[in-house]
Amino acid sequence: MPITIDRLSILADGIAETPTGRLHVAMALPGETVEGEIEAGRIAAPRILSPAPERVKAPCPHYRACGGCVLQHASDGFVERWKAEVVENALAARGIAATVCRVETSPAFSRRRAGLSGRRTKKGALVGFHARASDTVVEVPGCRVLRPALIAALPAVTEATLLGASRKGEIAFALTLSEAGVEVAATGGKEMEPALFQSLAALAQAHDLARLSWNGETIAARRPALQSFGPAQVTPPPGAFLQATAEGEAALVAFVLRATEGAARIADLFAGCGTFSLPLARGAEVHAVEGEAEMLAALDRGWRGAPGLKKVTHAARDLFRRPLLPDEIDRFDALVLDPPRAGAEAQVAEIAASKLTRLAYVSCNPVTFARDAERLIGAGFVLEELIVVDQFRWSAHIELAARFVRA
Repeated sequence: MPITIDRLSILADGIAETPTGRLHVAMALPGETVEGEIEAGRIAAPRILSPAPERVKAPCPHYRACGGCVLQHASDGFVERWKAEVVENALAARGIAATVCRVETSPAFSRRRAGLSGRRTKKGALVGFHARASDTVVEVPGCRVLRPALIAALPAVTEATLLGASRKGEIAFALTLSEAGVEVAATGGKEMEPALFQSLAALAQAHDLARLSWNGETIAARRPALQSFGPAQVTPPPGAFLQATAEGEAALVAFVLRATEGAARIADLFAGCGTFSLPLARGAEVHAVEGEAEMLAALDRGWRGAPGLKKVTHAARDLFRRPLLPDEIDRFDALVLDPPRAGAEAQVAEIAASKLTRLAYVSCNPVTFARDAERLIGAGFVLEELIVVDQFRWSAHIELAARFVRA
C-alpha cells in the first residue's frame, strides 16, 4: 500500500511510521507518498507516487547505484536546512536551544580527498565507491563531487588494482590532491616484493603521481606532496587527514581565527598537521597536541620553513587516554578542539574543570558534539555561535564549528 514519509533519518533515509513498524525508504523525502518492495524493514528502490516540492533530478548518472551520495534527489536549499536541523535537534535532545546561523556548502567538483575501493574482476578491475547499502564497487567516471584531477587519476588507480589486488580482496585507496599533484595511498593490497615495487614505481612515473604509498610503505615520492596551511607549506605523511575541500577548510579556519581573536597563547588539540595551528601562529603562540608523531613532525617542519610566525610548540599525546589537565589548560587564553567522530568526552571534562574562557570546537558528529556541549554549558560556557560547514555535498555527513565563551 502507499506509504507516506514522515522525516529523514540521520543517514538521510526516509522514515515512515506504519501500523506494522518503522520503515526506512531510500531516496525519499518528507511528505512524499511511495510504494515498493519491503525487505528487512527497508524499501531500497521506491516508486515515488507523490513527489515533494523539494525533489529534483539527480545531476549524476551514477546516483541510483553509487553510495557516495545520498541526497542528490533533494534541492540544495532542502539539504542545507536538513543538515542545520540535524545539528539543532541533536542539541535539543540534550536540552540545549541553539540555532545554526549559516551553512557553508562546498561546490560541486570540489573534493580534493576521497576514499575509493578497488577490486579485480575476471575481465580486469573495478575502481569506485561502494554501491548503496552494498559492498559492490561502482565505477564513477565524471563523478560530480571529485576534483577533475582526482578523476583523471582513476586509470592509475585501476592499474594499481590490477597489479596489487588479490582475486578476492579489496584495496582501499586514499586519493589526495596536493599542490604538486595527486598522491595515492593504498592499503589492503598484496605484500610488497621487488617485482611489485618496480611495477608500482613505474606506474607512479607513467601517470605523473606526486607520491604513491602501498600498505604504509612509500613507493615513489617524485615531488613533495605539499599542502598550504596559512603561510606555511607542509608535506603530510601519506594518507594523512586533510579537510575534504579547500573551501570547507577556509571556512573552518576563518571561524577558528575569529573565535580566538586577540588570544596570545592558544592550544590546538587534535591538531593533525597544522590546519589550524599554523594560520593561528600569525598572531599567537600555539601549542599543538596530536596523537600521531609523524603528523606533528610535518607540522614542525612547516612552521620552521615559514617566515614571520610566532612560536609553535607541540606534543604527541593520546588525548582520549591522557587529556590536558586543568592546570595545563589554564596556561592558555583560548583553545581549539577538533576531535574525530567519537568527540572529546575526556578532554571536555578537564576543560569544564579548568578556568578556560574561550573555546572553538570543530566537530564531524552532531551527536557527540551535543554530548560535549552539554558538559561545557553545565560548567558555565555559553554557545555563542554555531555554523555548519558542508564539505561532503549530497552526503549525510555533517560538520560544524561552534564558539563557546565563559565569563
